[in-house]
Amino acid sequence: MAAIWTSDWVRAELTEGIAVLWLDRPPVNALSHQFREQIGGAIRAVAASGARGVVLTGAGGTFVAGSDITELGQVVAPTLPDLIASIGALAMPSVAAIDGTALGGGLELALGCGMRVATERSVLGFPEVTLGLVPGAGGTVRATGLCGAVVALDLIATGRRVTAAQGLALGLVDRVVAGDVVAAAMALMGDAPVRRAVPFDEGAFEAAAEALLAKAKGGAVARCVAAIRNAVALPFDQALAAERQMFLAACHAPESLALRHVYLAEHQAAKVEGLDLTLARPLARIGVIGAGTMGRGIAMACADAGLEVALREVNAGALEAGLAAIAAQYQAQAAKGRLSGAEAEVRVGRIQGTLAVGDLSGCDLVIEAAFEDMAVKRTLFAELDAALGPDMVLATNTSYLDVNEIAAGVRRPERVLGLHFFSPANVMKLLEIVRAARTDDATLATGMALSKRLRKVSVVVGVCRGFVGNRMLQARNGQLSTLLLEGARPEAVDAAYREFGWPMGPFEMQDMAGLDISWRMRKAQGLRDDLPDALCEAGRLGQKVGLGWYRYEAGARRPVPDPEVDAVIARIAAERGITPRLIGAAEILARTHGPMVAEGRKLLAEGIAARSSDIDVVWVNGYGFPRHLGGPMYWADQSVI
Repeated sequence: MAAIWTSDWVRAELTEGIAVLWLDRPPVNALSHQFREQIGGAIRAVAASGARGVVLTGAGGTFVAGSDITELGQVVAPTLPDLIASIGALAMPSVAAIDGTALGGGLELALGCGMRVATERSVLGFPEVTLGLVPGAGGTVRATGLCGAVVALDLIATGRRVTAAQGLALGLVDRVVAGDVVAAAMALMGDAPVRRAVPFDEGAFEAAAEALLAKAKGGAVARCVAAIRNAVALPFDQALAAERQMFLAACHAPESLALRHVYLAEHQAAKVEGLDLTLARPLARIGVIGAGTMGRGIAMACADAGLEVALREVNAGALEAGLAAIAAQYQAQAAKGRLSGAEAEVRVGRIQGTLAVGDLSGCDLVIEAAFEDMAVKRTLFAELDAALGPDMVLATNTSYLDVNEIAAGVRRPERVLGLHFFSPANVMKLLEIVRAARTDDATLATGMALSKRLRKVSVVVGVCRGFVGNRMLQARNGQLSTLLLEGARPEAVDAAYREFGWPMGPFEMQDMAGLDISWRMRKAQGLRDDLPDALCEAGRLGQKVGLGWYRYEAGARRPVPDPEVDAVIARIAAERGITPRLIGAAEILARTHGPMVAEGRKLLAEGIAARSSDIDVVWVNGYGFPRHLGGPMYWADQSVI
């Protein structure tokens, strides 16, 4: 073995006449400009080495996880297409030896080699569409040539990842190995790749494109469709050039800038200035108080992550019902093929029910998901403190209540924090981690470690009523009743929201969640909102009873406008002397989104949120704010709000 090139992140070694080029830029081999320069230098050294072949591989458990997102849109030589062209120009065979992730530009780099070998654990994909982009270094063209247009469209326009075995079946890789991938790649040197011809099925392609475009938000999917059409219709070099132009244009499009903002914001939100994450306690067993909807979801999220769970209820009937509901949900997932029957049984087995608070003593952290009432939570925390000892980390899942007040009744309030999950907790990605006035660093780090273990997107926030998300939600929804009384219809408001990019409107959302939730909270605060309160008093509690802001036929979830709701609105408007008028979508959005953004700015000024981008992360992941608009604060900064 002889070294033929060495730099900070790249080394090339000659072994048995084959050059092995190691890429080693921790943590994920992101293709920055400086990294590309070093790879280019190594390729030139290989060309002059007299080698009979070259293997590209990654060090540190990954191949290349993609381009450096902070440099997207910068055109500085050597570009990734330049590197791929230089590999193609070598007078020798080339093989990519993939171990770990080969995503985006990393997969394009691998496709630029003559053949590809991957380990069983490897993951492949084109995630560019999730950043509002289309692959820009030949991904659409080469994937279409290897897999066919329909498969390439599915991979590229969805951004989904595939295993090495799936990649082999699709034609992305030539061999999957369990052992030394570099040795396997060297053994392939000189073999001619076996390529299957995949005929173009125009009907199937257009049907798939139509289905994807119907669900798409923003223009990235349309670019992917166009690029793959080019890959079929144009000569290879022309298709490459057209794809590159699309990529460069997309890099500067508002959609991609917003999506990249969210991507970076999510990574930034996982960092707390001055916090040593190594202070986190080891986590193996989690206690959950309450077997209702939220408690069950939290327990399942923990079981899904491989954690043991002690689920406590105060009476046997509630506990039995909760455990049965958990088992039924896992069985349903298995029936749909989302996990195997055996795995479903394993996850059910990780959740053990108990009525005794003392059974939680072996837990590393206990999360209460009890009724949203301060007296209930204070009593519960006092019970936990007495039974489990002062060193137990205690978390409250409260959505609105003062975590400082909850913590005040325990011996060590520094061991208390808020973990605000969003329902269903085993599905929703967001976790607001509430740092109370006396929460210490070890407790906060433990909460963040749990979030990472559960694969949540976490944001650390301070204490105020509703924290970041629900406080802004109240501000956003504060004008809804007034808008209806002044002449807007529930269906018009919801339509304006969907047109903006929300998955559903506020009235559809309230019907799905249940109008009684907000009604109960208003009553607890001594507040009244005449319009929704009148609906609740009439038994219109939402989808679960078939009547809310809308009517739901025979248990269906499709909302149907109801004249009875119009009559209630008209009655209250008349009582207040309000003359209805036509209210357009622009006014609806301004009068609801403006207060939401203003409340976000107050949260920043008060220090409840550390960064404007943290607020965007909360709203994109917890409330459905359109991701391609970047979150409410980013959107407001780009608009006139």
